[in-house]
Amino acid sequence: MRRLRIGTRGSELALAQTEYVAARLHELGHETDLVKITTTGDRIQGSLSEHGGKSLWVQEIEEALLAGAIDLAVHSAKDLPVELADGLTIGAHPQREDPRDVFVGAPGRRFASLPPGARVGTGSLRRIALLRSLRPELEPVPIRGNVPTRLRKIDSMRLDGVLLAAAGLLRLGLEDQILDPLDPDRFIPAGGQGAVSLEVAIDDEEVGDIVGRLDDPGVAVRIRAERAFLFELGTGCRTPVAVHASFHGVRLRLRGLVLSPDGRERIEGSAEGDREAPETLGVSLGRELLQRGAGRLIEMAG
Repeated sequence: MRRLRIGTRGSELALAQTEYVAARLHELGHETDLVKITTTGDRIQGSLSEHGGKSLWVQEIEEALLAGAIDLAVHSAKDLPVELADGLTIGAHPQREDPRDVFVGAPGRRFASLPPGARVGTGSLRRIALLRSLRPELEPVPIRGNVPTRLRKIDSMRLDGVLLAAAGLLRLGLEDQILDPLDPDRFIPAGGQGAVSLEVAIDDEEVGDIVGRLDDPGVAVRIRAERAFLFELGTGCRTPVAVHASFHGVRLRLRGLVLSPDGRERIEGSAEGDREAPETLGVSLGRELLQRGAGRLIEMAG
């Protein structure tokens, strides 16, 4: 049985989701080695959007995969660019935790009752734009760092709270912090949020077959729709964009949103379609928003 080398970033969250994948592979009888790879995104201290965006989290990992130094890579789906390096593909989406954003507040603070001027920390352009759109009386405070670091900044920076992905808290065993989840129909998540993507080399059929056994079809359908929407928009890393797919009976529902960076303008829409054709639904909704002016907001952000 082939021993598999799994490439991953070295953050606590990245390792937690990679260890989940390793455990699943062990169940299939495969031994694994975790290969920690430091990416450009890990080294940059400033805003990632000013240096290249999502690709900074994956470039070195994709290079290792293409060079044969690793057999597969584990990524947070929301950090994976819609265009992969030539020769690579997504082999599976094995799980999706809660895709919602969550507000973790200082003692006694809840998102709905924050007073004007309350300071809310986040490192996401999407969350900042949503805050400015939905709660313009609040003050977004840019922060960076891993999940534990961001939680500590509530005290160290005297914040009223921070906005985080619920999935990160769950994977780190911090589910007790999820007291104030935000409605995904109103505070729409990032595409792929909560999901894990396993990237493999197209020409390595053996690894592709192994990894494919971890795929959750329901998760894959939703992520494919979300990624098709993002691909159709052609958004850059500086554009606040949100998209979330969910099942409604036998139908697949997709809700998408493009915002101006200041949150003052927003173009949103939703569509339903056949779950057997998620890319068609994503492309259709993306085109609708472009026809309604989303391209201008994307150019404004870029």
